[in-house]
Amino acid sequence: MEEQAKKIADLFKLLANEHRLLILCALLKGPLTVGEIHPFTPGITASALSQHLNQLRTAGILGSRKQGMNVIYQIRDERVTALLGAIKECYCEE
Repeated sequence: MEEQAKKIADLFKLLANEHRLLILCALLKGPLTVGEIHPFTPGITASALSQHLNQLRTAGILGSRKQGMNVIYQIRDERVTALLGAIKECYCEE
């Protein structure tokens, strides 16, 4: 039980960032490229966006695939999808 609590705490630490939360809310709509995600994260550079995407990918939350010159990201962890679905009205609606 202690190990599970640590895993959940680590996940919440990763999600406790407004930019990463906005990225994930955008990806709830489906797979997107970096260029398609960027409008959902106003106020950060493309470089910062890439760093956030890399953190989420490294944590196993996002998956990515190359399509031509683009990298397409999607939520890979269904637990995160369920969690975001539960809080979508508070954080993802315009």
